[in-house]
Amino acid sequence: MRKLNFDSENRKKYIFYFVCLIILIYIIQLFKLQVLDTNYKQWADSNAFLNKKLYPSRGVMYDRNGKLLVYNQPAYDVMVVMRETEKLDTFTFCRAVNITIEDFRKKLADVKNRKLNPGYSSYTPQTFLTQLGAKEYGILQESIYKFPGFYIQKRTVREYNYKNAAHVLGYIAEVDKQNLAEEDYYIRGDNIGKTGVEKYYESYLRGTKGVEILLRDAHGRIKGKYEEGIHDQDPVPGKDLTLSIDIDLQAYGEALMSNKLGSIIMIEPTTGEVLCMVSSPAYNPAILVGRQFSDNYTSLLKDPYTPLINRALNGTYPPGSTFKPAQSLVFLQENIIQTNTAYSCYAGFPLGGGHPHCHFHGSPLSLIPAIGTSCNSYFCWGLKSMLENKKYGSIQNAIDKWRDLMVAQGYGYSLGIDLPSEKRGMIPNSQYYNKIYRRWNPFTIISISIGQGEIETTPLQICNFAATMANEGFFYTPHVVKKIKDNFLDSLYTTRRYTGIQSEYYQAVAEGMRLAVTDGTCWKANIPDIAVCGKTGTAQNKGKDHSIFMAYAPKENPKVAIVVLVENGGFGATYAVPIGRLMIEKYIKGEIPESSKWRESDMLNAVILRNAVQKK
Repeated sequence: MRKLNFDSENRKKYIFYFVCLIILIYIIQLFKLQVLDTNYKQWADSNAFLNKKLYPSRGVMYDRNGKLLVYNQPAYDVMVVMRETEKLDTFTFCRAVNITIEDFRKKLADVKNRKLNPGYSSYTPQTFLTQLGAKEYGILQESIYKFPGFYIQKRTVREYNYKNAAHVLGYIAEVDKQNLAEEDYYIRGDNIGKTGVEKYYESYLRGTKGVEILLRDAHGRIKGKYEEGIHDQDPVPGKDLTLSIDIDLQAYGEALMSNKLGSIIMIEPTTGEVLCMVSSPAYNPAILVGRQFSDNYTSLLKDPYTPLINRALNGTYPPGSTFKPAQSLVFLQENIIQTNTAYSCYAGFPLGGGHPHCHFHGSPLSLIPAIGTSCNSYFCWGLKSMLENKKYGSIQNAIDKWRDLMVAQGYGYSLGIDLPSEKRGMIPNSQYYNKIYRRWNPFTIISISIGQGEIETTPLQICNFAATMANEGFFYTPHVVKKIKDNFLDSLYTTRRYTGIQSEYYQAVAEGMRLAVTDGTCWKANIPDIAVCGKTGTAQNKGKDHSIFMAYAPKENPKVAIVVLVENGGFGATYAVPIGRLMIEKYIKGEIPESSKWRESDMLNAVILRNAVQKK
């Protein structure tokens, strides 16, 4: 009898444990379905609700004078909830949105492709077709009720008041896989800044999305807002930007650079604000908007003149003789020379058959006339004296000191402008030369003394150096955004960056640059009522030399620093100097005086683009 009671008690325990186990399994499964598995929640919610994204208006852009550059126009995307499309009349739908059946099938396949669309869910709206025009929207809106699972999503597209500054403004385009992987903010079909200001200031410009929760009935039809919209969230518009660019000056620079390769940059030395940034050839920013984006982008990409490249930031060139003022400052700071130190020049530097040549001028000569006449020999002797100076202990230490002072002046590294993809250029050090030469001496690398050899700079770096000359020893990081609505600029753009070179040396070098304009290689930039300090550069190239002009003006209380670089333009005085003069007159005087109208006509009508490409 006791044995039976024992078996009965065990059976009760086992039954109790079994029931508990079943209950636990149910609890785990419910927790998984309702909490861990979002598909179940999405399915349940999608039956009762439609969460409609509300897209914010993107921040607009103004130039420094308050002129509206970039604004928004309404556009419309077609969204699809895949699980609701079973009874779709495909032929009628394709005719309504003006696509083929093949396009329709491909777009649906792309929506469901998790490699292209990592955030895909059949329960939530997915982007099917982007940027319908007003006419297409009107046609579809009238018949949208016939197409279950499809909805119209209102967005905006960029519009432009000017055909200029495409490289500065940048463009927006649909997010790619990398964008989707990097930020949860975006879903397939969203737009993002790809270049220029649009990319660099994307987090300010894009704003914050909102949501509208709509209630469905048992048949999936929209019945209105859920609980009268108390759970809706309004979108927050993006921040408006005021750029430092003067759009009229920018347009004038682009006109002067028409049919030429190269760039113009102008900087306000007292702030580091970029007044214009021309990269030629340019393009109209309006062509990279809307349904024709892909075709137009492909056309620009295949263009042999590479209009998509911003030469002001991404082009690297030997600076030629525009490098000589920076060399002068290094030699003075290191006490290698004084302003009265003289070197001889006999039509070049005595280095055998391949020595740097020079044009005929007085000899010997001291620093200021050496800058004014752009004497190659003077700077070769100066570099040789520095590299052989025993105070450094070795030529390696000497070249590293030289390199450090060049970097302090803004060469060799990206400056940090508020635009993406700025290149750094090249200022070599001892490690570099030890690697490429078994043995080397001053004669091996003497060409760097005149801005050739291994030296590579960007037009932005050359212009920034001109601004440093104007400020006598410091510069502000160049920037193209002057103001962000309700926000301050990063301190990077408002902090002085000192070179460590004494200001009195800048004054001496400025005398040489002034002499170059009044009685030297820059004489075409000698404006009667504006004291310009400048320096030409004729940078050797595989083809025809590049024409370069660097300057700031006026000499007292400078208002502008400028660089003009014309690829394959020959001597610096041929194209770069007259273009630079016109740009300075346009900015400081507000117009081109009658005395310069003939120069303006010559530069506007000059065509060297064809020859430049053949020589590349």
